[in-house]
Amino acid sequence: MAVNVYATSGSTENLSRHDMLAWVNECIQAKFAKIEELCSGAAYCQFMDMLFPGSVQVKKIKFNTKLEHEYLTNFKVLQASFKKMNVDKVVPVDRLVKGRFQDNFEFLQWFKKFFDANYDGQDYDAIGMRGGEEVGSGGKPARPNGMAKPMSGMPKRSPAPRPAPVASRPAAAARPAMGGGVRAANGGVNMQAKMQIEDLNAQVLEMKLTVEGLEKERDFYFGKLRDVEVMCQENESTGGDLVGKVMDILYQTEDGFAVPDEDVPPPPEEEGEEEY
Repeated sequence: MAVNVYATSGSTENLSRHDMLAWVNECIQAKFAKIEELCSGAAYCQFMDMLFPGSVQVKKIKFNTKLEHEYLTNFKVLQASFKKMNVDKVVPVDRLVKGRFQDNFEFLQWFKKFFDANYDGQDYDAIGMRGGEEVGSGGKPARPNGMAKPMSGMPKRSPAPRPAPVASRPAAAARPAMGGGVRAANGGVNMQAKMQIEDLNAQVLEMKLTVEGLEKERDFYFGKLRDVEVMCQENESTGGDLVGKVMDILYQTEDGFAVPDEDVPPPPEEEGEEEY
């Protein structure tokens, strides 16, 4: 049976999206380029097959698909393996299949902790188990090479050298070419700035997720302490020394901090300061 984990910000490694993606690709020998590509559910199914051999029907997994109804099929396979291995985690399938970064990154963070708690170091031939299929858009480099052709052919479209009956014409024709070069340079700068903005937005999102995790963890432990406090208050007269010691720990303060006395009214404001 599986070891269940409950990920919080304090118990989860703060790995970046790049580190998490590299971990996935290394473990199952995939070539995912973005966290969003994990929305198919295929990677998690193969992870479960790695952790618990026989818990997943590998033949039912759709490794290379772009269809949402096949994503759902993969997650049904994953949920069946979770049930078989008594994994308590509820899989937010409806959110994951939409391919949004935040939902998929949160689930991947939990799964990384789940993997670390259950992996015992056994060897696993990921490519062999999926019949040699390549997984992830990083394994399809044909598209960038195809895109390079129109870019290299763009200068040939300039008709400037053709009409040149007058000697002054070539000099005049050089100006549009310079303008085109400036536009190309500006386009490169804009693209670089756009990539930097996207990277910064991703970092901000990671920090936001970390803060949200800290707040959830804080609220969780505060609720537990509040329950203990109420229980001690209800049994203060009959609980003996143990209840008293627990209450002392609950109300203990750090140096330099004092709990305000509710019976003492606040000092009155000085009229002189208001007039001034």
